[in-house]
Amino acid sequence: MLVIISDLHLSDGSSGETVHQGTLRVFCERLRALAHAASWRADGQYKPIEEFDVVLLGDILDNLRSSKWFDNDPLGGLHVRPWDMVRGQPLANKVRKITEGILSHNEVFFSLLRELHDPTVTSLPVAGHDGRPARSDAHGVSSDRAPVRVRVHYFVGNHDWFYHLPDPAYSEIRRRIVDVLGLANDPSEPFPHDPDEPAARDIRKVFTQHRVFARHGDIFDPINFEGDRDKSSVGDAVAVDLVARFAVEVRRSMGDLLPVDCMVGLNEVDNVRPTYMAPVWIGGLLRRTCPDKRLRGQVREIWNDLVDQLFRNPFVREHLSYRHPLSVTRKLKWTLTLSKSLIAPENNWVIRRLSERMGNLKSSHLQHALQERSFHNRSARFIVHGHSHRHEIIALNSSLTGEGLLNQIYINCGTWRPVHELARYRCGHEMFVGYNTMTYLAFFKEGERSGRRFECWSGALSGSSWKKGITTD
Repeated sequence: MLVIISDLHLSDGSSGETVHQGTLRVFCERLRALAHAASWRADGQYKPIEEFDVVLLGDILDNLRSSKWFDNDPLGGLHVRPWDMVRGQPLANKVRKITEGILSHNEVFFSLLRELHDPTVTSLPVAGHDGRPARSDAHGVSSDRAPVRVRVHYFVGNHDWFYHLPDPAYSEIRRRIVDVLGLANDPSEPFPHDPDEPAARDIRKVFTQHRVFARHGDIFDPINFEGDRDKSSVGDAVAVDLVARFAVEVRRSMGDLLPVDCMVGLNEVDNVRPTYMAPVWIGGLLRRTCPDKRLRGQVREIWNDLVDQLFRNPFVREHLSYRHPLSVTRKLKWTLTLSKSLIAPENNWVIRRLSERMGNLKSSHLQHALQERSFHNRSARFIVHGHSHRHEIIALNSSLTGEGLLNQIYINCGTWRPVHELARYRCGHEMFVGYNTMTYLAFFKEGERSGRRFECWSGALSGSSWKKGITTD
């Protein structure tokens, strides 16, 4: 059995909410239930599986969504940013500090992951002589159980790409992650980004056994991947110096003046989807939680100033000029420039137009799945991507082979994070609805799970009601 999840975006808690720890507890419980289901074979007999693998398919520990990028680090990380110096101790120090914050803030989930390796926690009833789980007491619980070996593998995406760096300074950081999460990765090697990399040799075998090909999918996003996963991208600058920095700057300059509900809402700006609706969220939030027009104007000025600073950033200016297709550059510049006006109430008509277009926007990776080599050579039944935060299942092809009928399917892992979306009814009122999303995929070897080859579960949990005036459930 193979289980894949992606885009948990677990942060250090300094920039918005992350997925509720109770939700992650349910996931770990579901893994054990899946192991039991996989032990029922296609012939109707029960035979406990001996092992299963869990793949964390990138953007698990979110290093970019942290206010620690703006701390003055006495160890030399003053004003260091992801694009400043890939090979160097200052950046490694900053990444280590943020990583430790993430590991501490999400210890509940990580302890549950480690418990999966405990044979008293992850075990299955042995098979009885009748081909069913052995039962030995009045409650139907078997006292004779077989341990199940669990291996957890970590792939990187565009928010945790630092763990892919070969620099020895990151080996100790990886070792810490391996210990806390109970990973099967070798910390002396970069965590893999592409399944064809040497560090992914063990999980490649598992993919082959399950006829799966999986990658994070950021390589199809030119703003967040520029051809080398050991280098920063413009998306990093937007995430750090605009989105993450915004709440920090508001809190620093006027946090004591703004209502508590307003500050809490501003911390959630990174969870607004689609991202270009972030300034709409800000404008609506200010008008509902901050009656002082003067203060609202100051917050708007902070956002606009950060956008201007981003355009003046030498890294951003250079990369938008030379590294990207003109269409990509124009789209990003237009979106950021427009964001400066969306906070103003007189631009509600723009909000309505954007909302109308929102239903027609396509963020599917279908076209990219059709280009994967493992699809064309028919070595994979399942093409799996993450990154887009949009769960989908799409039939790709059905063909006859020497093994019989081969069905090929594309599946996106979705995300595990809070989401705030603009309500479509009277969208000019700038009302958002918040909820938590969660998706996991499971794949089975030949004969497991009563002969079934895969299952996907995607759900949503109502958002927190304490955000007064911000979301509705």
